[in-house]
Amino acid sequence: MDGLITTIIIFVVAILVISIFLSFVPLGLWISTLAAGVKVSIFNLVGMRLRRVTPTKIVLPLIKSTKAGINMNVNQLEAHYLAGGNVDKVIDALIAAQRASIDLPFEKAAAIDLAGRDVLEAVKMSVNPKVIETPNVSAVSKDGIELLVKARVTVRANLERLVGGAGETTILARVGEGIVTTVGSSEAHKEVLENPDKISQTVLNKGLDAGSAFEILSIDIADIDVGRNIGAQLQTLQAEADKKIAQAKAEERRAMAVAKEQEMRAEVVAAEAEVPRAMAQALREGKLGIMDYYDMQNVISDTNMRNSISKSGKDKPSIGNEKDNPNKG
Repeated sequence: MDGLITTIIIFVVAILVISIFLSFVPLGLWISTLAAGVKVSIFNLVGMRLRRVTPTKIVLPLIKSTKAGINMNVNQLEAHYLAGGNVDKVIDALIAAQRASIDLPFEKAAAIDLAGRDVLEAVKMSVNPKVIETPNVSAVSKDGIELLVKARVTVRANLERLVGGAGETTILARVGEGIVTTVGSSEAHKEVLENPDKISQTVLNKGLDAGSAFEILSIDIADIDVGRNIGAQLQTLQAEADKKIAQAKAEERRAMAVAKEQEMRAEVVAAEAEVPRAMAQALREGKLGIMDYYDMQNVISDTNMRNSISKSGKDKPSIGNEKDNPNKG
């Protein structure tokens, strides 16, 4: 009984040891390398485990490159992996470049990948150029008419300038700037509508792909729409602004006139206030007699009475002639 228990314990321990060994040592992957004819030692695979490198992400791309006839070594791929690169995509890009007869060394492909660009997509774009479309670019000709231009730009990736070169956004911005310049220099919008290729030629002659990661092959005008009459709108806005300025100046003159009138009325009231004082002074000095004062008061009263009668006469309703009155006896 004791012998059976000991045998079971030994068997379990052996299974655990084998499981730990197989999980730490990629034996199956090593056998795959032997079958593919790739020289990778078992100790090298164990070293990858110790360096926290996933062996499959190194060995499988290495097998792929070997089968494609590209000489690579483990240290190159492992260094690129430790630097944060995508080893599998770099190998795919190298294979695609080799098939397309494009000179792309591993160092250049690794640098493009580490720069954050899709190296495989760049190789594909070098073989098959890409068409990028600009949004509607608003440009105004000299006659004040707005044109909405949409262009299609055919570009090819330039692998030599892919590291540090400008991207698609810069190309679109430069093309838009060229469209605005070309339309803005035209005397009339009809010239652009009649010869849209004038925009393409002008933009291409500017060398917009300088310093970019792409080579511009062609610029084709896809659509031109006539927009607003910007010149008329500007004239309308200017006329409205002139109108407001004139109204403000007129209001300023009216306010000054009202202020002047009130000032003159104040002077009249002030002068009328001096009359009683002057009369009192004249009475004290004997220059004005008491009867003269009463006569002046009578004249003032008579004038006020006449004014009251004239105002009441205007307020009375008009009375027709006697022959128009049917009740007349």
